[in-house]
Amino acid sequence: MEHNTLPGFTEGAEVINIATHQAQIDSIGDVVYEQIKDTRSVRQMHMSVLIPRTDVKKPAIIYFPGGGFTSAEHDKFIEMRMALAEAGFVVAAAEYRTVPDVFPAPLVDGKAAVRYLREHAEEYGIDPQRIGVLGDSAGGWLVQMLGTTNNEKSFDEGDFLNQPSNVQAVVSLYGLSDLRDIGEGFPQEIQKVHKSPAVTEALLINGPAFRNFAGASISESSEKALQASPVGHVRGSIPPFLIMHGSADSLVSPLQSAKIFKALKNNGTDVEYTLVSGAEHGDYRWYQPEVIKRIVSWFSQKLNVQQKEKNDVKVDPDASL
Repeated sequence: MEHNTLPGFTEGAEVINIATHQAQIDSIGDVVYEQIKDTRSVRQMHMSVLIPRTDVKKPAIIYFPGGGFTSAEHDKFIEMRMALAEAGFVVAAAEYRTVPDVFPAPLVDGKAAVRYLREHAEEYGIDPQRIGVLGDSAGGWLVQMLGTTNNEKSFDEGDFLNQPSNVQAVVSLYGLSDLRDIGEGFPQEIQKVHKSPAVTEALLINGPAFRNFAGASISESSEKALQASPVGHVRGSIPPFLIMHGSADSLVSPLQSAKIFKALKNNGTDVEYTLVSGAEHGDYRWYQPEVIKRIVSWFSQKLNVQQKEKNDVKVDPDASL
């Protein structure tokens, strides 16, 4: 229907009709989801949020980036995040503390991000009963930790403690599941690196050498490393997992994903394990439509995204002619 009655405005124009089946997506950046306070400073942790403009309560996904435990650049992997938003999810991307901060700091932050979204569910149009997490590499380790510690309260610190930090679905891409043997199956020169007190997983567990502390390797702190590993928490009720790894990964061994898959399977958890043939650690294959569609489809199934939700678009009447 044409709303403009001015004469002659269609002359020479190709007139097209647009069906409003795709929601507009709003983007909010630099959201502070947590403040970490010590005696001299306050450190703010940030997330960005993509929000489909629909009238229904939407499931949410929080993306936690990889970075070798030394960085957490949360505004990457936009292809995946936009695909999830277009499918009807609210999609947050959250930074977290990294080395030189030590465990459990990243996990404390991850749980704080979940609680923040639940506390602000009404503001962002989120169904607080449907929150999933997605991470790659070190971010994959973090989301595995979130899923396997669903019922453990000892890592909940900070604000919004009235809200639960449990999650309902977990997708781990080439993540780490056992910090004690990340180099398992690799050549001896690589395994030697992982025995060093300077390797990042050792720094995450033990911190850097300082004053009278010379640093410590993972092998010197095996019990602490197991406590900081998803395989150390596999018991009881755990949400569904999708685990994906590249068969040619030379940075994080595919045995890491195979190990957590086996442990979850033995626990009776709903878990799927997908190997991407020939894929290296974080290479271009992970940005292809086949991988993205697989993850969107899995989250849609586990978090019950219905077609009605996807199509129930909020239309701004002032935006049309």
